[in-house]
Amino acid sequence: MTRILNHFAALFCAVVFITASLGNGKAQDDPYALAREPGIHLLMRHAIAPGTGDPANFELGDCSTQRNLSDEGRHQAEAIGARLKDNGVPIDVVLTSQWCRSRDTADRLSVAPVEDAPFLNSFFRDRGSADAQTQDALARIKALDAAGEKAVLVTHQVNITALTDIFTRSGEIILVSRNEDGDLESRGRITP
Repeated sequence: MTRILNHFAALFCAVVFITASLGNGKAQDDPYALAREPGIHLLMRHAIAPGTGDPANFELGDCSTQRNLSDEGRHQAEAIGARLKDNGVPIDVVLTSQWCRSRDTADRLSVAPVEDAPFLNSFFRDRGSADAQTQDALARIKALDAAGEKAVLVTHQVNITALTDIFTRSGEIILVSRNEDGDLESRGRITP
């Protein structure tokens, strides 16, 4: 009998844990409803660009020296933009890393004017700039909130992880808002 009670207790704890993990279910049920809420920003990893990092001869202004979006990545970015529009997510600005794969993603979303944001540039090769760029990103999000604006921020895996401790797939969006301490809090995801 004790064994059966232990199994029921374990099952009950598992159900409580899973239910608590899901919160109110809003982000899981309709991430686009959450994305429409004031104070929510869309932190996006650039669309599919095969490979890792950049070639040794990388130059910021020369796309021929960089990893770029594949045909699949170009279609992915366009499809994500279409879903954001179809779901009525109001975007005021798209801020983007100056890397070609990010800029191409931002342009192909076609949801709002695109602005270069050097603080979203990859620091994969230069981890020494991570803290300053992360603080600049947080400051810009604070300014967006003060202006009542919503942004898509197109950047790189390393930047997203520095801001949220989350590892994303290409084209994935983390829905974020600022918490009381001014840090970013993950509120949900939109998968590609």
